[in-house]
Amino acid sequence: MHQTFDAALEINLLHANQAGADSNRSHFDEWGITCLNLMSSPGAGKTVLLEKTLAALNQDLKMAVIEGDMTTELDAERLRQYDVSVIAINTGRSCHLDSKMVSGGIHTLEHQYNPAEFDLVFVENVGNLVCPAEFEVGEHAKVALLSITEGEDKPLKYPIMFQEADCLLITKMDLAPYLEIDLQQLEANVRQMNPHVTLIPLSAKTGEGLEVWFKWLRTQVQKPRIKPLTMTA
Repeated sequence: MHQTFDAALEINLLHANQAGADSNRSHFDEWGITCLNLMSSPGAGKTVLLEKTLAALNQDLKMAVIEGDMTTELDAERLRQYDVSVIAINTGRSCHLDSKMVSGGIHTLEHQYNPAEFDLVFVENVGNLVCPAEFEVGEHAKVALLSITEGEDKPLKYPIMFQEADCLLITKMDLAPYLEIDLQQLEANVRQMNPHVTLIPLSAKTGEGLEVWFKWLRTQVQKPRIKPLTMTA
């Protein structure tokens, strides 16, 4: 059975993107950097999570952010207040970052900073529950956020995001008393899609779950990933 033109085009695009992602990851590995890809729908709390994370861990870890938005640098400006390197990428009409875009961010990181000094790079993807999960950017792990305001059914309606996630943050837990949401059903739906995902309920407002998130983050930072060669005279 022959593939349709659209299906073949999608396969070619994903193949080319994967080659770029592998190249990006090799750079991160060479520099000893852990890269995490943060994905969610718009408004789930990626940027405020990064604000809390940068503020809490900036003394312990050297971090940078590759910040993806369709337009503006509003989120990038918020994160720059935490004295970290933030590289803004505007995707225009594209609903996700791809490996080529992130490669441009890596190029900036390499030429404006000393990348070997960094421990952790966050890629804050464009707010979208579909496309970001299909396009790797060179990350070592995928982190998805799901706000409880989005309802219990999202893992079933948008399965790829939840199947691909290594860690899932259930955000805005402080709103649970005011919503008609079945948290047990939400977790069951998540586990149906991905039985092994690390699941962390949290609230950036109250601080619930943040220490658990920070602990998970530290387990991901394994520097150096590739030890540099030592030159001898």
